[in-house]
Amino acid sequence: MSGILDQNCCFFEIAQKRNLLFYHKGYFSHSIVAAMSEVVKLQLEVAGLSTSTRRRIFSSFIELSQNIVHYSCDALAEGQGQGGAIREGAMCISAEGERHLMVCVNPVAAGAVNALREKLEPLRNMSIEEIKEAYKMSLRAEAPPDSKGAGLGFLTMARDASAPLEFAFHPREGDTGTTLFCLKTII
Repeated sequence: MSGILDQNCCFFEIAQKRNLLFYHKGYFSHSIVAAMSEVVKLQLEVAGLSTSTRRRIFSSFIELSQNIVHYSCDALAEGQGQGGAIREGAMCISAEGERHLMVCVNPVAAGAVNALREKLEPLRNMSIEEIKEAYKMSLRAEAPPDSKGAGLGFLTMARDASAPLEFAFHPREGDTGTTLFCLKTII
């Protein structure tokens, strides 16, 4: 038993050294995200961040969490009850000097990889002015048919980020039907 306790203490120390503000690996639903939101808000306030920085980090936290809730292909429950679908993923927020790194990982259908890449790759080369203009145009347009939200998530994160969004796809070992989708934003 002490081996497990030692590992947990070690994780705590590593988390402190890496300035980990928030980490969750497991299931996400609308109600779970609402509860986590309170924790994230408190962590950002305690960290003494400016209102603008807190808003941008929190906005990206919500978008990354919604990405998991809407698009993770590993679902515990598909129900649309009070908490909605319950889907698996991971989210991490850490501080690195003045920058805040946010990483989201969730499984997606292997067939969705190209569509995600086509949405994300153009954002990497757009200026902040072009991103803001695309955001405004998306607000006026109808939501894409494959979107479970307003279709603004990636644009919102790109608008709030201080560097281009980073993303990667990692095929899951022994599972040809799903791929891990990793998305990173820096605030």
